[in-house]
Amino acid sequence: MVRVLRSVVAAATTAAALAFLPAAFAFSPSFPYGSQKVRGVNLGGWLVLEPWITPSLFDNTGNPNIVDEWTFGQLQNRNTAQQTLQNHWNTWITEADFASIAAAGLNHVRLPIGYWAWEVGPGEPYIQGQLPYLRKAVTWASNHGLKVIIDLHGAPGSQNGFDNSGHRISFPGWHSNQTNIDRTNNIFKQIANEFGPQYQTVAAIQPLNEPAGFDGSAVLSAVRQYWLDSYGNTRVASANTLELIHDAFQSLSYWNGWERPPNFQGVAMDTHIYQMFSDSAVAQSNSQHISSTCNQGSTLQTFNNDQLWTIVGEWTPAMTDCAKYLNGRGVGARYDGTRSGSTRVGSCTGLTGSASTFSSSYKTFLRQSWESQIITYEKASGWIMWTWKAENADEWSYQAGLSNGWIPQNPTSLQFPSICG
Repeated sequence: MVRVLRSVVAAATTAAALAFLPAAFAFSPSFPYGSQKVRGVNLGGWLVLEPWITPSLFDNTGNPNIVDEWTFGQLQNRNTAQQTLQNHWNTWITEADFASIAAAGLNHVRLPIGYWAWEVGPGEPYIQGQLPYLRKAVTWASNHGLKVIIDLHGAPGSQNGFDNSGHRISFPGWHSNQTNIDRTNNIFKQIANEFGPQYQTVAAIQPLNEPAGFDGSAVLSAVRQYWLDSYGNTRVASANTLELIHDAFQSLSYWNGWERPPNFQGVAMDTHIYQMFSDSAVAQSNSQHISSTCNQGSTLQTFNNDQLWTIVGEWTPAMTDCAKYLNGRGVGARYDGTRSGSTRVGSCTGLTGSASTFSSSYKTFLRQSWESQIITYEKASGWIMWTWKAENADEWSYQAGLSNGWIPQNPTSLQFPSICG
């Protein structure tokens, strides 16, 4: 099978080349996408650092200029950084987490990892050592009957400029340098070649997280070509691995007709839905947030049924940006007006941090927020919540939600089944 595919498409750089693929294989994934709902959680902040998920790792450096994984390796003693990361990788996620995720009735984990796990170029201060943990994670997932989505979360040059790409910069550089794109394709080939044959557990591979399509047509042009290339690279390695592409922050309708059968098989769309990253969104009342969620159901359902399987691959029951460093280390929150240029909505006290500080009414709202979202997202192909755990932002944590009652141990056990009417 793979030999046939290799003869059909060596690099998969054009849609014309890809058109030959359907005759060569039948997509037979290890998870019945489209007929069974994806219910999962992200393992955020493990193999790619995020300051808001593990603020202690950044605060303990004593250097306020360490704001992402790039500066973590660049602006402190190399041995100290290496030891800190090694300890973090060993402890933040273990097999016990996979057992708990499976026990909570989930079927997928999405696992973010940066390109530097495979390759560090000249002048790049990243520290390596993540890859053995990715391999362990696949074994742990297999042990507990979970499917893995490997998510390339950071690309050379940064695809979005966010700290979660590994490098917080004012404008992304991935799309404007062909060397960056070529490196990303080569790294993705390595991912596909190793993990594609393990499709029974690694059911899906995501070629790139959140490319900044909002920055213009040059980004979108690069992204569209890269999705084609990554589709071919996935298929060369495996006929049965799902390619999960991101919407690049465009409306789903932008992608109408894209990578659809019959010319493509085994492609799904990942869209991320948050309601706190603009002044207008964060100012909504609780009931308005619920309505905003429920009102998305029709769009998701239509695109899922008419175009590509659609998975909401990041979302949260939280509806404020109050979590420390959520907008970046050293950047405040819109909600309480501490972010420059924002308009204060209210106090963040009791809305973030430890669940022990949350009122019963706030926990009820988190339950309503969680349920309204899974009801809505299951009108499409399912959901993967961000994130499994956080040091000091329980409102974002699946683990904390299970412990404190706003997430049920069985995700089909709903207290508000009619919340969307």
